[in-house]
Amino acid sequence: MRSDRARAPHLALDAFVPYRLSVLTNRVSGAIARHYADRFGLTIPEWRVMAVLGDTPGPSARDVAARTAMDKVQVSRAVASLTAARRVERAQDEEDGRVAHLFLTRAGRAVYDEIVPLALHLEETLLSALSAKERRTFDRLLAKLARQVQNGVQDGRADHVPGRDRDVCSGVPDKDAARRILPALRTRRRGQNAK
Repeated sequence: MRSDRARAPHLALDAFVPYRLSVLTNRVSGAIARHYADRFGLTIPEWRVMAVLGDTPGPSARDVAARTAMDKVQVSRAVASLTAARRVERAQDEEDGRVAHLFLTRAGRAVYDEIVPLALHLEETLLSALSAKERRTFDRLLAKLARQVQNGVQDGRADHVPGRDRDVCSGVPDKDAARRILPALRTRRRGQNAK
C-alpha cells in the first residue's frame, strides 16, 4: 500500500499550467469587474456577453457561449438579466423562429463604451511587464495553446496528446482513463462552483 502511494504522481499546483492560467484569468477578470460591478451592477458573465455583442452584434446565445467558453446556463441567465435591464435586446431570426439574435441597446452600448477603455487600460498595464518581442511571443503561444485545446484536450479527449495510451494517474496503459476520470472531476467542480 505504501509503495503505491509513494509512486503516485504529485501535482505541484503552483507549477500546473491549467491552474496558473485559471488563476490569472480570474484575477484579471476580477480587476476589471471591480470597475464595472459597483458602477453598472454587472456580473462577470454579463460583461462577457456585452463584450461579445459590442464586438460582433447579432450572435445567438449559443454563439456567445461558444465564443466565451461559458456554460449555456450562465449565458442564458446573463442574457435574461441584461434584457430585463434593457441593455440587450433580442431579434428573432427571420428563417428560424427558434433562434434569437442578440444586440446591445442604446443603453447597453453606452455602458459598453464606458467599460472598454478601462478594460484596454488594464490590458496595457498587465502587458507592460513584457517587451514588444515577449508580447508577440506570448500572443503566438496563446494561439498555439488554443489550437491544442481545440484539437483534442477539451472535454477530456486525449486524441492528439502524446502518451494518450497511459492512465493519467498511474502511468498504466489505458486508452479510456481520461474519459472515465474527467466526467467525475467536472461534476465535482460544478458542485464546488455552486457553493
